[in-house]
Amino acid sequence: MGILDAFGSLASAVLAGVVMLGFAILSLFVTVFVVDAAASIAGLSPDDGFVVLGATILAGTAILAGGVGFAQPEE
Repeated sequence: MGILDAFGSLASAVLAGVVMLGFAILSLFVTVFVVDAAASIAGLSPDDGFVVLGATILAGTAILAGGVGFAQPEE
């Protein structure tokens, strides 16, 4: 049963990775719209590259901040 358990662990890790990647892409799209709307409310007209850069920084830090709590070792 050791091989089946290892295969199940590998499959669940791959599935979790795919789900997390999907959520990361979805959060980036949502953040692009938020940054673009905030820039237009402020009366700014930034280039598209800067909007994507700002959204990527915001989404990346949110993803990292959400995962930091899981890295703490149990006592």
